Amino acid sequence: MTDMSSVQTESVDAIYSSHNIEHLYPHEVPLALTEFKRVLKPNGFAVIACPDLQSVCALIADDKLTDVAYTSPSGPIAPLDILYGHRLSMASGNLYMAHRCGFTEKVLRGTLQAAGFATIASRKRGSPVFDLLAVASKSPMAEQEMQLLAQEHSFR
Repeated sequence: MTDMSSVQTESVDAIYSSHNIEHLYPHEVPLALTEFKRVLKPNGFAVIACPDLQSVCALIADDKLTDVAYTSPSGPIAPLDILYGHRLSMASGNLYMAHRCGFTEKVLRGTLQAAGFATIASRKRGSPVFDLLAVASKSPMAEQEMQLLAQEHSFR
């Protein structure tokens, strides 16, 4: 994500980034988003999903750090897994599953704006998935057009 030099500039219509930016170090996130923006066509957009630390921390504040928050195809997921990465996967040697940074909705929107995305729609999905969704366009977009795009990409 941080070096997409093999992808031609302005050659991609859309990028779907599902639960991967949290695996980057904080200083790498702007690099990745800059690369996303670079490869997008002028009317391109990115759809980003990542854990919502605000909703996860609410569970942690309720002393539910290791309680099951939901069950995924990979098994039970606790707030600890959402915060730091899936423990079972990491214990099996898949250390790439570690989470190195995180986002609240405000921080994700600000990070996308700082990377130069022109129009952004976002939302929290809370329980049972505890994640954020954002759609960010490379070029300015009317609010109604962005809302339609967001609805097409999991904002239902």
